[in-house]
Amino acid sequence: MADPEPIHTPGLEPSSMQSHSLPASPPQNPTWGTKEAKDAKLPIGQLNDPEVNQLPDKIEESQKEEAIEQNEEPKRKKIVVVGLGMVGIAFIEKLLKYDVKRREYDIVVIGEEPHLAYNRVGLTSFFQHREVENLYLNPKDWYSSMPEGSLSYHLNTLVTEIDSEKKEVKTSSGDTVAYDILVLATGSDALLPKHTPGHDAKGVFVYRTIDDLQKLIGFAATRKGTTGVTVGGGLLGLEAAKAMMDLEDFGKVKLIERNRWVLSRQLDGDAGGMVVEQVRALGLDVMLSKRVGKIEVDEEGFVKGVIFEDGESMECSTICFAIGIRARDELARSAGIKCADRGGGIVVAPDLSTSTKDIYAIGECASWENQTFGLIAPGVEMADVLAFNLTQAKAHTPRKFKRPDLSTKLKLLGVEVASFGDFFADRDGPKELPGRRAAKKDGESGPRDKVRNLTDGPAPPPVKALTYKDPFQQVYKKYLFTMDGKYLLGGMMIGDTKDYVKLVPMVKNQKQLDMPPSELIVGAQKGDDDGDDLDDDVQICSCHNVTKGDVVKGVKDGSCKSIGDVKACTKAGTGCGGCMPLVQTIFNKTMASMGQEVKNHLCPHFEYSRADLFNIIYVKRLTGFADVMKECGKEPESTGCEACKPAIGSIISSLFNKHLLDGERRGLQDTNDRFLANIQRNGTFSVIPRVAGGEITPEKLIIIGTVAKKYNLYTKITGGQRIDMFGAKKQDLLSIWQELVDGGMESGHAYAKSLRTVKSCVGTTWCRFGVGDSVGMAVRLEERYKSIRGPHKFKGGVSGCVRECAEAQNKDFGLIATEKGFNIFVGGNGGAKPRHSELLAKDVPPDDVIPILDRYISFYIRTADKLQRTARWLENLPGGIKYLQEVILEDKLGICADLEKQMQDLVGSFFCEWTEVLNSPERRKLFSQFANTSETIEPPIEPTKERGQERPSYWPTESIKEDFKGHKWSELSWQPLLKAEDFSDLPTGDSKAIKRGDTQLAIFKVRGKYYCTQQMCPHKRAFVLSDGLIGDDIKNNKLWVSCPYHKRNYELSGPEAGRCANDEQVNIATFPVEERDDGMLYVKLPSVEELDSVLGTSKFVIKKSETSDPFESLDKKLKEKQKGRKGFSVSHLKDGLGEKGRAAMILAGGERGAGGLDW
Repeated sequence: MADPEPIHTPGLEPSSMQSHSLPASPPQNPTWGTKEAKDAKLPIGQLNDPEVNQLPDKIEESQKEEAIEQNEEPKRKKIVVVGLGMVGIAFIEKLLKYDVKRREYDIVVIGEEPHLAYNRVGLTSFFQHREVENLYLNPKDWYSSMPEGSLSYHLNTLVTEIDSEKKEVKTSSGDTVAYDILVLATGSDALLPKHTPGHDAKGVFVYRTIDDLQKLIGFAATRKGTTGVTVGGGLLGLEAAKAMMDLEDFGKVKLIERNRWVLSRQLDGDAGGMVVEQVRALGLDVMLSKRVGKIEVDEEGFVKGVIFEDGESMECSTICFAIGIRARDELARSAGIKCADRGGGIVVAPDLSTSTKDIYAIGECASWENQTFGLIAPGVEMADVLAFNLTQAKAHTPRKFKRPDLSTKLKLLGVEVASFGDFFADRDGPKELPGRRAAKKDGESGPRDKVRNLTDGPAPPPVKALTYKDPFQQVYKKYLFTMDGKYLLGGMMIGDTKDYVKLVPMVKNQKQLDMPPSELIVGAQKGDDDGDDLDDDVQICSCHNVTKGDVVKGVKDGSCKSIGDVKACTKAGTGCGGCMPLVQTIFNKTMASMGQEVKNHLCPHFEYSRADLFNIIYVKRLTGFADVMKECGKEPESTGCEACKPAIGSIISSLFNKHLLDGERRGLQDTNDRFLANIQRNGTFSVIPRVAGGEITPEKLIIIGTVAKKYNLYTKITGGQRIDMFGAKKQDLLSIWQELVDGGMESGHAYAKSLRTVKSCVGTTWCRFGVGDSVGMAVRLEERYKSIRGPHKFKGGVSGCVRECAEAQNKDFGLIATEKGFNIFVGGNGGAKPRHSELLAKDVPPDDVIPILDRYISFYIRTADKLQRTARWLENLPGGIKYLQEVILEDKLGICADLEKQMQDLVGSFFCEWTEVLNSPERRKLFSQFANTSETIEPPIEPTKERGQERPSYWPTESIKEDFKGHKWSELSWQPLLKAEDFSDLPTGDSKAIKRGDTQLAIFKVRGKYYCTQQMCPHKRAFVLSDGLIGDDIKNNKLWVSCPYHKRNYELSGPEAGRCANDEQVNIATFPVEERDDGMLYVKLPSVEELDSVLGTSKFVIKKSETSDPFESLDKKLKEKQKGRKGFSVSHLKDGLGEKGRAAMILAGGERGAGGLDW
């Protein structure tokens, strides 16, 4: 067969600017899923990244943008790749993927064979279809679809020389190709035993390339009915033997192996022996412990037989050697690049660089720590490391190639075979033990042990083996563990290999087993399944001490037919509301167990779930509550309620991001959002400025400190690495924000159902163990997603290494830096029912983190239920994490581009809510304590001084049970209190707080009518009712206000006005109110003196003396046992000033003289 002429094919320019939809093929590409690179089968056209799916367009687009910015042709470095094999193409694909956003490189690849990159691992299939194109990893038009210059290739071209001084290579065709970076992926050659007489006879073949196979096929057709022989019982030998059998030209096929069993590099004697039995049963004659001494040749130079070293002989016509490979390093050697003397290979450093600058080697030609690797997986890993370092290392710690995972799982001659991890740890000793850098053999610790080794022999390896052998089903399993059984080290499997994918990560991650070792083989012993993990006596609502059994009983006896009934009957969820997701789950499960339909409606006003409403509002572009109610509500004119209003407000914010305090939107907000701060026990608020990623400057610390000092605010570091300032009065919020915003800060949205924080460790910024820049990534993520509202609050975390100091795996989304990028975890949280997050995507390059999180957060916002954290959402998502991966990473629903656009629109609409209030006179009016006077009243809870700061005293355990609703006033008269024009006629209602004498009142306007009540909720003596959400039930003619503290619902109208619908122990006073022709609102009230005697604020101030100190007994015990401890604000130094003295000196200018601090 004549050698084909060299073909020079620089990549062709696409004929149009259309994106190219690339066909499937199986090169080894990195994916964002949990599979390892060696198991991944997606070509670049199927990567889970829309930017890579449209790679040609993206590259050309970025070229144009760059040229416009620089007003000149963009200059890029040229990478020349020598070798277009599986590793070479893997490097090209990975580089294109990593470089798609940066566009720093153009690639030229030179291949020696006349074929494009093909699947060498699948060579055996060539014997069936005989079509080279079927083995191509990427079709020809994939190469030509790249924009001009981005990827060029040369086939049938041998590189003959490297000139590292001039940075160019020379080819067999006489061409010279310049490079900036040279990557050698020259692979290896099949070994041929040239010391064996007859090795060059006609009929001797190797099993390596398509050309080798074509020659073998042609020769076999001339030797029908003869005996064919494969020499070598390794992976490649068994493949070659199967290929010869598939040809059906030979009368008999024999396999010669010099060892006592086949696959001796992957299996022990028992496992290898079982494979021998199985392949013999399939018709392959396996000859063990045999070495070929000589190949007999006839007069014409053709093979006629072999003579073994033991003197026996055998007739045969064809011999295929599959006895190993040798690295192709001759090109590098001739260029003076350092190569390994023993075993060959181009010596590479952990970053895959060679001894010559800007020249790298990857794949089978590379010698790492005096080892070369014949498996594809290590080569793909090398390609990934090098591509990553050339593109992503500017934003991440450069990766290093480490000891590769040599796990393999194959089907050879119909026999399932797998080996994983350190599968010979029991024979050779473990290469590495968890918690140690390397396994030290017992005989290496001292002279006495060395002497003992001479007499007793070396100690056995510190490994225990668990073995299962079933000769009937031809199943063999051997798993190797540490001596204590806590860690799996490796193992091998024959026949049943389905657990392979589960066991490999367990070895690689080196995490302690949470099960006995035997369970990995025989399975867990199942006990009785009681159906639920919570007993009936487990408390699920701590506010009202409601147990799971209380909820279940109410549902089963028929008294609770809806979640609203559950709240009314048991009070569960009427406190802080944090238990509602769990209450909802218990309600749903109990209803289902009774065969009842569970409706996931938002509330009685809507027959839609939150996800349904989101989609309706999104599609119809409904931007106001009234529009939503008319389109979707059961009563088009309804005011809604405390359940649906915040949910709809959140949806509208998630879609359109308008200011919460404008128009009807203010009436949708709970008190926290209504005042852009978190309401506290005494009616004051806490203020938290944004501290992105927990990173803060000394200047901002000084500003926060001076604000806290000026307004007497209690300060505390939050769990999210921010500073919380408590005790801010409503009327002081504007002044506090003014000082913070003036100092370069902004709202931290701690009050919102939105992103709270992205917690971080210091990572590579400071830490010696850091792998990735966790602070930098956390700051970028928090800056991107700040202010974005969702069904519930969500939090993030970024850890710079596996030590996980940022606790990223219990966050709604968390990143942990790896050598390859970041592992992305989702669906974790603390709270009432903590949940560990799940791995969404593995080893994601820094450039690709944002698109994945954009999709994930947008999908959560679209589909979650109201007040549902990501943990419960993911648990209830059909298909769980696997389905989420399909949607987010594989674009199963075809919505990824829309999800990203939705997020980008939100990100682009950001504004600081505090700043917008400060700049608006109308919004500023909302922050006065009372609408009718500038007078103020101090918080109604006496302060308690503790550890140098003031906090409100504890609440009393009992509510005020006085009958305010039924109180008989001596005389009532109409009193003008407020102008009617101060109220807005909003679909969501409007309300104001009023001061009359020492009494606080609340006036509401709903659908043109006015209502007046006391301002105090008797449950916790909280003067907050004017800030509550208004609800109605038009069908039953009911109207109520919901206390913003613990959702006590007080009726505003009708004969039961003042009654609390969900707590019969408390009620409120109500008063008639009317608008008159003079434009004033008149309220029918008793005299000031009588009113104050019943409802005066000072009467209900919570005294410190009313409550006891819960730590009194404990402090007494601790004081006795902790003598000599310093006070909280005292210095350890002998003459130290202490906290207050030192601060006073600094504030007075005593640090550097009268001028103050010298910065």
